[in-house]
Amino acid sequence: MSNNIYCVIMAGGVGRRFWPLSTTHTPKQFLDILGTGKSLIQQTFDRFKPLCPLSNILVVTNKDHKALVLEQLPELQAEQVLTEPLRRSTAPCIAYANAVIKRKNPNAKIIVTPSDHLILDEATFRTTIGNGLSFVDGKDTLLTLGIKPSRPETAYGYIQAVEQEGLPPGFNKVKTFIEKPDLEMARVLLESGEFFWNSGIFIWSLKSIEAAFHKHLREVATLFDDLIPLLGTPNHDKALQETYVDCRKISIDYGVMEKANNVFVQIVDFGWSDLGTWTSLHDSAECNSENNAVLSGQVLMYDTEDSIVHLPKGKSGVIQGLKNYIVVQSDDSLLICPKDNEKQIRQFTADLTAEFGGDD
Repeated sequence: MSNNIYCVIMAGGVGRRFWPLSTTHTPKQFLDILGTGKSLIQQTFDRFKPLCPLSNILVVTNKDHKALVLEQLPELQAEQVLTEPLRRSTAPCIAYANAVIKRKNPNAKIIVTPSDHLILDEATFRTTIGNGLSFVDGKDTLLTLGIKPSRPETAYGYIQAVEQEGLPPGFNKVKTFIEKPDLEMARVLLESGEFFWNSGIFIWSLKSIEAAFHKHLREVATLFDDLIPLLGTPNHDKALQETYVDCRKISIDYGVMEKANNVFVQIVDFGWSDLGTWTSLHDSAECNSENNAVLSGQVLMYDTEDSIVHLPKGKSGVIQGLKNYIVVQSDDSLLICPKDNEKQIRQFTADLTAEFGGDD
């Protein structure tokens, strides 16, 4: 295991589409939403422990969730949890981690991963990451992992891959990125055979990603370059706050990956889902003969199919006459919604707050 390998776990999301279980106080990544006994961030952490030194794992999260990260990942030291004062999407998150890593190891190779993905085949995943690290070694290369699509999915971004002579098997040049398409376009992308789901997992050297920031997102790169001398000093918090106030909100895909010409994709298959919606969770869950999934609770179903149900542990329920529905109860909230309408869940939570006050 090389001391030059670092892992950055991005854990700043809110996961509003998993309301009412996921809230601003306890976002999706901190929940045992799969009923495995471990939260999604705990599963992510365990997945990367064999791949890099424990001291080289960094978690970037919102300032309000540092205590929650340390509670769920007690093997981490407090300085390994990087807290963002404001939500600015993935590019500033990665730039912040780069700044911290640069002070420690300018020769680092970095794996960047979301904190809330499902990986079914962990052994293949580790082999895949190892191959990716070898691919970027000594090259000015930005690597992303692409998943062969199994359906015309509108919730994922897509990567168009083209063959290039001299690349190892499974690696291709990236031609273009396409953000979440509508259903008709998703069908076209699926049928073309050239497009793959964007997993949001990246591998690169610190030098390559820094160069890409300076070329394609210079204003963000400059802000975090100026922050480096102040990290760990008495002025750390004030300087970090000012950096984030001045930094625009932009994703790494929009800001860097879609503009760079040294982006490659590794086509992988290790049982991946980003678990971004109740429907994607349903697709990954164990279902009965009517394609119903009960994630928690004691539930009897009659004349019900293609639905997902989550009740608090120890709670019982009876459901009759539903087709293609989401039924989720938390300690203080209830959601009953057709799966086809789940994109409205964010609006539902906003409407609840506006109507009744409080926080989601």
